[in-house]
Amino acid sequence: MPVLKHSAILFCLLAVTGVAAAQRTKPGTAKEVPVQKFKPPKLKCSLGNRSDTVAVPVDEATLLIARPLVITDDKKTLYTISSYQCLYKSKGVTEDEESGKVSPVTSVVAQVFKTTPLSEVWVRTIAEQLKSGEEISFYDIVVKDPQGHLMFAPNLKLVVQ
Repeated sequence: MPVLKHSAILFCLLAVTGVAAAQRTKPGTAKEVPVQKFKPPKLKCSLGNRSDTVAVPVDEATLLIARPLVITDDKKTLYTISSYQCLYKSKGVTEDEESGKVSPVTSVVAQVFKTTPLSEVWVRTIAEQLKSGEEISFYDIVVKDPQGHLMFAPNLKLVVQ
């Protein structure tokens, strides 16, 4: 019985391999489509009038986070944002219950977004908590050009003074 079982499995594998080999196309019969070279343009990411990594006061950062991210190139072509991540790095303190000693801590919250500007919850939460020494980063920004090419845009970071 085991020999019969192994023979049946071997037969099935050979039959499948034969069918797969029969479906291969002969070299040179398929029409080759030339691949067009695509050179992505140099992109610029801006939030309001700010781009790259920039230090801003608390009140300006509060206004900027409610603005949409804008991705353009040298020719001022506007790109559609497919997705991006926003990271809010906040500062706080923690107290040791036994000694009463207070020490600084950093907390990080991040989320993937598909639309810009940030959601109302994020804008409101950051605006209520934002203080000097904190950071807001926009990264992994994926954009689409009018022809449908997907590209990464440069990161943008607001360092709050």
